[in-house]
Amino acid sequence: MSAGSRPAAVIFDCDGVVVDSEPVALALLADELAAHGLHLSRAEMERQLLGLTMANVRRRAVDLGAALPADWVASFYTRLYAALAQGVALIPGILTVLDRLDAAGIPYAMGSNGSRQKMDISLGQHPGLQARFKGGIWSGQEMPQPKPWPDLYLHVAAAMGVAPADCVVVEDSPTGAQAARAAGMRCFGLSATQDPALRAAGAILIPRLTDLVPRLGL
Repeated sequence: MSAGSRPAAVIFDCDGVVVDSEPVALALLADELAAHGLHLSRAEMERQLLGLTMANVRRRAVDLGAALPADWVASFYTRLYAALAQGVALIPGILTVLDRLDAAGIPYAMGSNGSRQKMDISLGQHPGLQARFKGGIWSGQEMPQPKPWPDLYLHVAAAMGVAPADCVVVEDSPTGAQAARAAGMRCFGLSATQDPALRAAGAILIPRLTDLVPRLGL
C-alpha cells in the first residue's frame, strides 16, 4: 500500500488514540511506583512503560527496581477502574475521522493492550462512539501474545476479512507501532511532540488525529 492510498480497514488503539485515558493512568501509576521505591518522570514512564499490558508494566518496573507485590496488577486495576470511571474525554478529532471513514465506506475496529473491562469503562462513557465499532473491539490480553507481538492486529484483520497489508493502524506508543510493523501494516503514530521513539518503531507521525483525513485520501 502506497503512503497516500486508501486502506481497506483502519484499526485504532484505544488509550491515547480514541479516549484520553493516559493522563489518568500515568498519574496513578507514577504514585504507585513511587510508593514502591521507583521514581519515574512522565517522560520516562512513556518511554519505558507506555503501551504495555499491566502484567508487563509490573515486570518492567520490577526490573527497574520497584518492589511490587505479586498481586499488584489486580490491585492496580481496581484503583485504575475507579479513577477512569470519574470521567474520560475523547481524543479531539476522533468523531471527525470516524465520520470520514463511514462516508468512504471504510470499516474500522479497535485493538488495545488494555483489558476489556478497562475499555468498557472508558468507551462506555461515550455510548454513541462505542456503538460505532459494532462489537469490533479486541484486547491484546485475550491473544497468545500482546503488543509488541503482531497477534492482536493479525487477529483483528482476520476478523474483518482484510489482508494485513491493506490495513492501517493508528497508535500512540512504540509498543503498538512495533506490533503494527510486525503484522505488516502501515502505522500512523499520534504524537503532538513528534516522539522520535515512535518514529523509530516504524510509525508515520501525525500531530493531530484529523491529519489522518488527507493522509488516507479521505
